Amino acid sequence: MSKGGKVSIIPLGGLGEIGKNMLAVEYKNEILVIDAGLMFSEEEMLGIDLVIPDITYLVENKKKIKGLILTHGHEDHIGALPYVLRRLDVEIYGTRLTLGLANGKLKEHGLDRQARFHAVKPGDTRRIGSFTVDFINVNHSIAGSVALAIHTPVGTIVHTSDFKIDHTPVDGEPLDFRKFAELGNEGVLLLLSDSTNVERSGYTPSERVLAQQFAELFYKAEGRIIIATFSSNIHRVQQIINAAMTHNRKVALVGRSMVNVVSIACELGYLQIPEELLIDLDDIDRYPSERIAIITTGSQGEPLSALTRMATGEHRKINIVPGDTVIISASAIPGNEKLVARVINHLFKQGAHVIYETLTGVHVSGHARQEELKMMLNLVRPEFFLPVHGEYRHLVQHARLAQEVGVPSEKIFIAEIGDVLEVAPGYAAITGRVPAGRVFVDGLGVGDVGNIVLRDRKQLAQDGILIVVITMDKDNNQILAGPDIVSRGFVYVRESEDLLAEARQKVLAILLKSLKEGSYDWTEVKTEIRENLGRFFYEKIKRRPMLLPIIMEV
Repeated sequence: MSKGGKVSIIPLGGLGEIGKNMLAVEYKNEILVIDAGLMFSEEEMLGIDLVIPDITYLVENKKKIKGLILTHGHEDHIGALPYVLRRLDVEIYGTRLTLGLANGKLKEHGLDRQARFHAVKPGDTRRIGSFTVDFINVNHSIAGSVALAIHTPVGTIVHTSDFKIDHTPVDGEPLDFRKFAELGNEGVLLLLSDSTNVERSGYTPSERVLAQQFAELFYKAEGRIIIATFSSNIHRVQQIINAAMTHNRKVALVGRSMVNVVSIACELGYLQIPEELLIDLDDIDRYPSERIAIITTGSQGEPLSALTRMATGEHRKINIVPGDTVIISASAIPGNEKLVARVINHLFKQGAHVIYETLTGVHVSGHARQEELKMMLNLVRPEFFLPVHGEYRHLVQHARLAQEVGVPSEKIFIAEIGDVLEVAPGYAAITGRVPAGRVFVDGLGVGDVGNIVLRDRKQLAQDGILIVVITMDKDNNQILAGPDIVSRGFVYVRESEDLLAEARQKVLAILLKSLKEGSYDWTEVKTEIRENLGRFFYEKIKRRPMLLPIIMEV
């Protein structure tokens, strides 16, 4: 055991799931937090806008927190920051673009003035409490991405964050092989590595390969070109800008996040766009269609996004017309396939020529495939290994990959969010758990919607609700009115009169029996009504609506 004791690694998100990445590194009475990401709601999360990590453990130990590091500016790494800063007052570290995007999010929530930002660049080293952190350049689908080498009194922990190995990156800054190799030579206690693309063999292509594809598409297109991509993919946007310059097309930006991110990236020097190239969306009709290129949000088919509204003819300023070429330069995030397919179908109906990933491959991933993951393991040569950033199957596959390159199985840990992994030279074990999980954001409510509410919403969506209203004379214990039955989302009253009449008779029988027996415990009566009507409707039409008996005493 190290004289320095043990360091604890506590994932609060990003394991067993894609999204809401958050990790705590704890040594004695000090905590370093890495990332504060969100996850977008899944189909069964009815009405939920966002999902963020449960930070109960951090709130309970907020005096120990020495800093929060943001590895890059994607939503799944910075999106929960406004909600975190409402409960924690922390110093925040990140590259200029990452902090610029984070500050934009905080402005929307009115929190930008309280943020304490510290800008870093790849190659920097910062002392944060007992931790000395090296910020290491890596390639990803957003500029300003860094991996971390966290030097603790116990040993060095390397966190790759999201990465791929791009030998010809658009910005000319390849992954810092030398630094990773130096760390490997000095000795790394624990490696945490990105597992997103572990199921894909070979190498992820360079972002630069898209330059030729964009050039060909711009050359062939006869009308307007509309390209949907992630607003955060600055290098992709730069390549589209370059193609537009070469083919003498003016560029308009559509979508709030696209306009905001491009503005921030230009201001910080991450994007180079000639001033005369960009035009306002209102001015596109002043130019021939063959001189126009539009960069838009909506590559994931989001219902309210600019591309979706164009596809359905609901956009206020842009109508898709025959002759338009629409390029979707992104792959569908798991779960979004139907949304993307729906948008593509609508675009074809409008007469557009649509180019998307399965046809032409106008997209490359920002995550490392198997050979790159092996290279990272061989460069760093950690004593212990913890795969992160992936669903459970990704973590298992990454563990197997590590074994292939020589990491002993007993030194590989597959953890879940909330697990506490303690490490020291020659020792590692999952020793306990902390509170962790999902917090749902619905409108302005944070955490006020839980699994019980979601279950109710699901039942309402599937079988509707039936409200049984009865008015009782409090003094004489007689039925004054009802039982009346109100149906919403269950059956159409006019077409189901016999069914509801029979249900009313059953409720009446329960009430009369209760009055006859002199039992006026209305809670028990309501329970009996719910149980009897539930059985009755299921036997009759195989549905279970939500049943809400209301007994009013006057």
